[in-house]
Amino acid sequence: MIQNIRFTPIDAVATEEKIARLTKRSIKNDSKMFALKLAISMMDLTTLEAKDTPGKVRQLCAKAIRPYEAMPDLPSAAAVCVYPNMVRVAKEALGNSGVKVAAVATAFPSGMSSRKVKIDETKYAVNEGADEIDMVISRGHFLAGEYNFVFDEIAAVKEACGNAHLKVILETGELSTYDNVRLASDIAMYAGADFIKTSTGKVQPAATLPVTLVMLEAIRDFYYKEGKMIGMKPAGGISTSKLAIQYLVVLRETLGEAWMNPDYFRFGASSLANDLLMQIVKGETGVYQSGDYFSKD
Repeated sequence: MIQNIRFTPIDAVATEEKIARLTKRSIKNDSKMFALKLAISMMDLTTLEAKDTPGKVRQLCAKAIRPYEAMPDLPSAAAVCVYPNMVRVAKEALGNSGVKVAAVATAFPSGMSSRKVKIDETKYAVNEGADEIDMVISRGHFLAGEYNFVFDEIAAVKEACGNAHLKVILETGELSTYDNVRLASDIAMYAGADFIKTSTGKVQPAATLPVTLVMLEAIRDFYYKEGKMIGMKPAGGISTSKLAIQYLVVLRETLGEAWMNPDYFRFGASSLANDLLMQIVKGETGVYQSGDYFSKD
């Protein structure tokens, strides 16, 4: 209930200093290779364009199952994320691979529609076979202080998800302050989110390390109070292996080993995949391939 949520002020200076400290840590080569492969397994490969076609979605699904043909032992990606009308295509292409199908819903990316439309779209995506729903919160209502509206809408979408997991996108670039990010995180978790997610990738700034730390600390505090593990998904703007490893360091230091798997942490950054593959191939073979060597989708 919204009444159970207490305002938690965020010390911006301390948050940013902690990130500066954690990102200066050196990583041994063995640990780096482990982290790169782990990051591959945490990827939500995504295509969310008006020009998406069934062929493009199938190609992305093939990459999710086997990120690099020459290295069949690499882990598969965690999920493929598409619009609701492409869910059935993705579901058929992924088969019994174990890769999940995620669908954006609730008038993504703006969230500017009626609750009925959002619920209907969510139910449609689930009926088409979506394993996960990525919804957007109503930022206008949140910024207007209408927190009960935001809570109730998330709870209604969660109910419409049935057995599908719900990721709640805060669009942190529009929330302006760390205090708002923390409050929105708390509202989402108490309303039933299985994951909280930074961004749609359509608004800048998208994911940042300090914002992610604020959200991870909210997850930690929620776990201590409620005993339930909530997942985290930074999305947008994470394009290099170095940055991905920094996110994993912050994750481990904040939440520990239990969250270091695709069930509780995802990367929403398709452009990251090829840089991860470049670094893995370099580490395994000593040969550094360019990004153009790997498929774009």
